[in-house]
Amino acid sequence: MKKTEKLCIFQIIILTLREKKQKASNMAEIKDRILPVGIQSFEEIRKKGYLYVDKTDIIWQLANRNKTYHYLSRPRRFGKSVLVDTLQAYFEGRKELFEGLKIMDLETEWTKHPVIRLDMSRAGSSAHELNAYLNQAFKEYEQKYNIETSPSDSLTNRFDAIIQSAYQQTGQQVAILVDEYDSPLQHSWKTPHHEECTTIYRSVFAILKADDKYEKFVFITGITKFTQISLFSVLNNLSNISFEPEYAAICGITKEELQNDFKPEIEKLADYENWTFDEAVAQLQAYYDGYHFSRKNMVDVFNPFSLINALSDSDLKNYWSSSGATSLLPKFVNDMEIKLGNFDPCTMLRQTIETSDVTGGGAELFLYQSGYLTIKDYQMGIYILGVPNYEVRQALYETVLPALTLRKNGDIQSTQAFLMLSLQQGNLEEAKKCLKSLVADVPYSNKKLASMDMEERYRLILSTIFNAIGCRIEVEKMIATGRIDMVVEVTHYIYVLELKLSNNGGISAAEAQIKAKQYAEPFQADKRKVIALAVELDELGKGLIDWKEVE
Repeated sequence: MKKTEKLCIFQIIILTLREKKQKASNMAEIKDRILPVGIQSFEEIRKKGYLYVDKTDIIWQLANRNKTYHYLSRPRRFGKSVLVDTLQAYFEGRKELFEGLKIMDLETEWTKHPVIRLDMSRAGSSAHELNAYLNQAFKEYEQKYNIETSPSDSLTNRFDAIIQSAYQQTGQQVAILVDEYDSPLQHSWKTPHHEECTTIYRSVFAILKADDKYEKFVFITGITKFTQISLFSVLNNLSNISFEPEYAAICGITKEELQNDFKPEIEKLADYENWTFDEAVAQLQAYYDGYHFSRKNMVDVFNPFSLINALSDSDLKNYWSSSGATSLLPKFVNDMEIKLGNFDPCTMLRQTIETSDVTGGGAELFLYQSGYLTIKDYQMGIYILGVPNYEVRQALYETVLPALTLRKNGDIQSTQAFLMLSLQQGNLEEAKKCLKSLVADVPYSNKKLASMDMEERYRLILSTIFNAIGCRIEVEKMIATGRIDMVVEVTHYIYVLELKLSNNGGISAAEAQIKAKQYAEPFQADKRKVIALAVELDELGKGLIDWKEVE
């Protein structure tokens, strides 16, 4: 063996040993790191050494902007409660919890203010439950400030007494934090309890304006905006920071924060999936990123709940559905299953999206506020909205699929799972059987689809099925030679589908079109196998007849 060859082998061995050492070092580092999965307590995060993405500089700016009343809207599980908890710790002057964070370069006084905090997610969905929660919450503050009450005292007067007593006994203005204010209103919407709940809100929270001289800072969070309650009608100087550029990333995690704060976890995920570091970041972006909250600051924001769970599990999967985000969809959006194509993309006037009540702003407003849609662009007073990422898209389509197929969710879940397995394995025969089962008679029997022509019905149903099982799908994809009906992507395969009704040539016509327009060619550079399918569908709506792989 030549000297140069020996040297080369030696260098390879050294590099391999270094890589192993680095991996071992990374694994050791990960063992010492604890991700705050499901942790909403700032104190617990700091005292127990959980990883914390430092946003305290933004929080300090918010707390010291010389405005009293603030409202922030963000989707479910977006870190609002952690933000509220951090604000509470700051106003309580708990300096020890902030050691080593950015705020230490900004705050010098650490004045202790009394804090009144209400978590309305615990307040139920009826007037009885709402009253019970406020009664218990107020009772705790009355005990703290030694306030005597009588059974005849209204909730409004009790809230007033708490605010004034806190101010008088401490000599400091009060910070009032109302988390998830809209929870009882969301859950009572379209029930007999809703008006009773709004009446309580109008009465109780009107006192915030009357007691403004005792208040240092009022911060209200929620998902949806109900403008008919006193929070928005009485507090006419309420500052809605939801769209302000400096607070676009006050909740959630940016790409820069991801790469700086979660490098070991990304490397672990990349190692598991045999990806490069950049490939792992790109996959995380595709699944959980894509949120924008300001037309003046289009920084990409990850859903923190999904991202942290994915990094903790080293697994990309749908955490959106498990968080309960889809449960209210039917209340606010009628016939969602046939309107899906209208929302991605869609447009909304600036006035509507920034100020309107969720109950009167249309389906698009609810979908934006609840995180199903996000800002994609802004032009001349118009917001352009679309689905932020694959996770949300799958959850959305999974929710509407039972209504579209006129079947119970439990009846189709097994078939959906087997379809995805078959597509992942390239098993065309089994995939065809699954699709035949899911699509059988649907276009014909679902009367809601009557306004669509038959081929359009099939495209809607098939795209919904593929989206619901987690495929990446593009409908009517434009290429240089024409428009492909459907492109379906899974881990190891790309499926190119051309759809034809039986009375429009069926398989033979679809096959001829695929060959003539070379539909498979644009995907040949991809490392995945490309399978072109000529698909024949029944013109009377009886479902999938057959398909053929086109060589």
